[in-house]
Amino acid sequence: MAENTPAPEGDEGDGTEEFREMLREFLAGNTELDPAKLAAAAGLPDDPEMVQRLIGQLQQALQNSGDGINWSLATEQARALAARSAVPSTPAERSGMEQALHVAALWLDEATSISSLTVEPVLLTRAGWAEATLPVWIQLAEPVANSIANALTQVLEEHAPEELGAMMGGAGKLMRNIGGTLFAMQLGQVVGQLAGEAVSGGDVGIPLLDGENRQAALVPQNVDDFGRGLDIPADEIRLYLAVRELAHARLFRHAKWLRLHLLTQITDFARGLHIDSARLQELAADFDPQNPEQLRDAVTSGALIPPKTDDQLAALGRLETMLALIEGWVDVVTAAATSRLPRSVAIAESVRRRRAAGGPAESAFSTLVGLELRPRRLREAAAMWQAVTDAVGADGRDDLWSHPDLVPGDADIDSPASLIARLSAGTPEPDDVDRALEELLGDTSGDRPHEE
Repeated sequence: MAENTPAPEGDEGDGTEEFREMLREFLAGNTELDPAKLAAAAGLPDDPEMVQRLIGQLQQALQNSGDGINWSLATEQARALAARSAVPSTPAERSGMEQALHVAALWLDEATSISSLTVEPVLLTRAGWAEATLPVWIQLAEPVANSIANALTQVLEEHAPEELGAMMGGAGKLMRNIGGTLFAMQLGQVVGQLAGEAVSGGDVGIPLLDGENRQAALVPQNVDDFGRGLDIPADEIRLYLAVRELAHARLFRHAKWLRLHLLTQITDFARGLHIDSARLQELAADFDPQNPEQLRDAVTSGALIPPKTDDQLAALGRLETMLALIEGWVDVVTAAATSRLPRSVAIAESVRRRRAAGGPAESAFSTLVGLELRPRRLREAAAMWQAVTDAVGADGRDDLWSHPDLVPGDADIDSPASLIARLSAGTPEPDDVDRALEELLGDTSGDRPHEE
């Protein structure tokens, strides 16, 4: 019976229910701050449906007895936003993309010794891209989301007015739930916007599609949008971008260590971020209910994230170098594979400009998580890979991805001549111990799967 149902943990005598009721009144619109303005402060569009959705999710958060972020909200938000601007591909457009992927695979076989993919590429809608990539975005954003939730709880407990002290005892969990709900929906908003810009699974430089077998993916609507205004035939645009995506997916499938290495560096960097509680306290003290946009500005400008430490700057430098090496390799391989295309150089330059400028959604992710995913030394890294290709051939170049210790570093980008000298010197003949070890382990050269 209802009267025998125990109260949620923490509700007895600590004022949590009173605090929950105060939040219910706010969400019902019975306070000075309009919930619609809270939606604007969270960076959500000025849309009645979106506002009602936010309010409904926050009301659910009040009833949630857990202490974690409900990331399914981000998925729902991203899919809903991406679907709004989606235009279904026609059969002819899908056939054109499929043909481009088939030709791209053949051209890549001539440009790199890295083997073909073992799973078929997929064509995604914008909503499908958002859903497929969100697990990785969540992995990157979760450390910051937890930091925000902790900071909200700390400020609430340490700086609440004395008259509210009685209801603050168990309110921390409620604020974590509410803060987590806002962050999840904000992340969904960013990924939903990115879904309207990204042309492929590897478009932002990191492998966003999960799974053991690296799968390539294109978003036909965005591929066609990319080519508008360039005065370049659509079939050339499709083929060039298909080659880029397949090259990116092949690299991460070949260098099996690379994905974990890259994502671990990113998450380690993100875990070092924290929210400036003092700045958050100042923001709360100066908060104007009639002007909640100041809260949004503080979040989207990155003002709540303190300056990076020396360790973070060093980690960021390593990340940028690795991203530049990956993108530079893809650029060089793509250039070789698409040399038959009359306008390949023009398309490549458009890709570089787009990547250098970034889009509004990418900028939003940067301020939300405190991390830019654009390599700063891309041109230098591409020049190094080209020099290595010219000196030792495509096979010698691609062998450098076989182990993390072999991958070039900053010094090699600065001075490709030293790297080429080492590679040109060759490797010593294996001695008896090397031969015995090779026989013991067995020759795995025939284990590479090939596309059927």
